[in-house]
Amino acid sequence: MIPIVTADEMYAIDREVAERIGIRDDSLMENAGQALFRALKERISRAHRVAVLAGTGNNGGDGFVIARMLKSCGYETDVWLIPPREKVKGAARMALEVYERSGYSWLPYEGNEQAFAARVPHYDAIVDALLGIGVKGDVRPPYKEIIEQVNRTSATVYAIDVPSGVPADGGDVSTAVCADVTLTIQCPKLGAYTFPAADYYGEIAVVDIGIPPVAVQAKAAARFLWEQSDVVRAMPKRTRSSHKGTHGKLLIVGGSKVMSGAVTMTAKAALRSGVGLVTMAVPETVYEAVANRVPEAMCRLWPAEDGAFAGAADWDGLDIDAMAIGPGMGRTDGVRRLVNELVRHPVPLVIDADALFFWDDYAERVRGRNAPTVITPHPGEMARIVHRSVREVEHDRFGVSKRLAMEYGVYVVLKGPYTIVTAPDGAQYVNATGNPALAKGGSGDVLTGIIAAFLLQHEAVQPAVSNAVFVHGKAADWLVQHGHSPWDVLASDVIDALPAVLASMT
Repeated sequence: MIPIVTADEMYAIDREVAERIGIRDDSLMENAGQALFRALKERISRAHRVAVLAGTGNNGGDGFVIARMLKSCGYETDVWLIPPREKVKGAARMALEVYERSGYSWLPYEGNEQAFAARVPHYDAIVDALLGIGVKGDVRPPYKEIIEQVNRTSATVYAIDVPSGVPADGGDVSTAVCADVTLTIQCPKLGAYTFPAADYYGEIAVVDIGIPPVAVQAKAAARFLWEQSDVVRAMPKRTRSSHKGTHGKLLIVGGSKVMSGAVTMTAKAALRSGVGLVTMAVPETVYEAVANRVPEAMCRLWPAEDGAFAGAADWDGLDIDAMAIGPGMGRTDGVRRLVNELVRHPVPLVIDADALFFWDDYAERVRGRNAPTVITPHPGEMARIVHRSVREVEHDRFGVSKRLAMEYGVYVVLKGPYTIVTAPDGAQYVNATGNPALAKGGSGDVLTGIIAAFLLQHEAVQPAVSNAVFVHGKAADWLVQHGHSPWDVLASDVIDALPAVLASMT
């Protein structure tokens, strides 16, 4: 897992490294520049003409080390120092002086604005070492004009740590570098996983510069990027002696006359994800519509009213290990009564879709459950749950998720690009798989089935949920890589892609 940090946390980590661990600022900057150079060397051709744009702070200092190494290795490199030399202070000043004593020159931007504008279009690669993580508010001249010129070029743009102009913690963006690649230092910053900031990052590559993990653990919240190596490590292994009961008995409660397909997609996704037995509890009036769609699943007919659940559950002889409720249920009073009854059942529970509509009715009961509860809202559903606007939710995805998870003791899966899984203790895990192909009806029903199936097979809840989110997104990625476009993928296609993805994980 790779830690994700805020700007303040990164500053605190740097102080911890310098003051308690004893690695000096200039040594850390040299380490950073060398590591960043090695990453750039793998990407930039020796035949390319390179520009390094350096500002006053640590970001600029990293740029001086990078430039020194590029020149030492024979790259044709121009270094543009944007502020007057006397404004460069601290470790960045030392890096600039080492660069100069190494026999290399730089170009002052001040007084040479027209020359800069004339040269920028002719670079093949531009290294953005202008502003770093300290940006707050609008970008001021001359950086605003420089950024606009960079964005008009055809050069490949490599941002150091964050694209200049993008707030490290996310939020609104006025003027910012549109990077092709962002080489983020040691820990990705929060804004890399929230929009609109994330749109400016391009590909994200994490560059380890040798900060001891103990410093990150001491100063950063429990907030991580969940990677494929984490998935593989946590994925359960099947034994030869296992049978269908070993991998759990799942009850999926959903469906209505107008949305009969949702519950069947959840059931099929759960079966494809390894659950042993699936029972679909559906309103009796939709039995004909769902019975033959998933022949491997059993059907349980519950009382119906106006094409939806009438509000009563039939538990007679029903043996289950977990429940998933919500797909296609509708929002009638009967559904309200049924959901309030279901959350009392003491088994692991996944709450999705229409069942989330009635959150205020049963929230206090959820707080007191003695079995794990997973809720899977998209931003609109989350806004309804927390009584805020969608805009407010999207601007504080990490904060909103954490407060809700800790207040009610639930696992929150806030869906969307970079889905966030938050555990009841406040620890957060970000998923980076998936693409716009998932922005289509039924995708959430598929995810619910995968989560429920994994809950029954993993030893711990958080890895189960995070793995499910990863696999769901990876299936969409696999489809786009194998003949589909982001426009044509159906939720059922995602289910069909699960075998290939799971085969690569186990």
